[in-house]
Amino acid sequence: MGSNSEKDKGQWQFCFDGVTLKAGERREFSLPIGRLYTHTDLNISVSVIVGKKPGPTMLVSAAIHGDELNGIEICSALARQKSLAKLCGVLIIVPVVNVFGMLNHSRYLPDRRDLNRCFPGSEKGSIAARIAHIFLEKIAKNADYLIDLHTGAVHRSNLPQIRADLEDSETQTLAKAFGTPIILHSSIRDGSLRGVATQLGLKVLLYEAGEALRIDPVYVKVGLRGILSAMQHLNMLPTATNTKIIKHPPTAAKSSYWERAPGGGLFKAQVKLGDRVHKGQAIGNVTDPMEVLTEISEPISANHEGIVIGMNYLPLVNEGDALFHIARFDAVEESEKRLDQYHSIVQNY
Repeated sequence: MGSNSEKDKGQWQFCFDGVTLKAGERREFSLPIGRLYTHTDLNISVSVIVGKKPGPTMLVSAAIHGDELNGIEICSALARQKSLAKLCGVLIIVPVVNVFGMLNHSRYLPDRRDLNRCFPGSEKGSIAARIAHIFLEKIAKNADYLIDLHTGAVHRSNLPQIRADLEDSETQTLAKAFGTPIILHSSIRDGSLRGVATQLGLKVLLYEAGEALRIDPVYVKVGLRGILSAMQHLNMLPTATNTKIIKHPPTAAKSSYWERAPGGGLFKAQVKLGDRVHKGQAIGNVTDPMEVLTEISEPISANHEGIVIGMNYLPLVNEGDALFHIARFDAVEESEKRLDQYHSIVQNY
């Protein structure tokens, strides 16, 4: 259970930011970050839900990049779940970590810093450093598990997937319990929340789905069901009897790579997100918009067999731009079947 959980004369309770919450209690917190030159105060809003019985502490966070909106909607839907009345343990929800970025429709903070490269942060550093420090010290250190919600960048969408350290057996089991059709072993980057949280002993899943500045209702439902499934796996919630989440084990990708633009021009894709591609298959092309009499087209071919888990949707590209993110599997056919099963289920959401 979380480091701030305790029993007082047999009564389960949980301490957060110096406040003791009793079993079954819910409370909203506003943690101050700093003040902008407009005298506008920046705060992180935190919702803490204490179950009626002891158990682990799960932290769910979103919008560490301020333009990634699917996670905000997932957090809102999660907090409204009736099943939380039977919660064992503690659920901490942070719907918007990067408030400044969200207000400005931006991934970044005022000095163009990527918050997810600023951990563990500093108490007296930049705004990015202060947010990272407060999030880590006052929020994340209370938790046993972290599910961090993300999307692709602007004009770039991701197939729902879990990224995690699959070399850790407990993390891998939790990733499979989440229920996305694909999980991807992902190396930890310096300065990332996942890296620092892992060093603290938290088990961390990163959910990727959709595109920045967009809310996709299906991807929101997939993320919500995944979190509930993970909590059921941890015995934080009773097992559901009517869930539509996929019961087939997801496929772990052994690696992934990007196919990039061979030249600048107008990009046209010939495959879509979730498609299986074969080595040497034509998956798109880039044409020169200035040469209209003799169309000059540069083909894009897949260098390896795999499944498209991310792709660029902006037609205007420069040479070297990332266009297709392709995951590689030991058994691509099996992965393709599971994706087909996944698509048939989410179409009914």
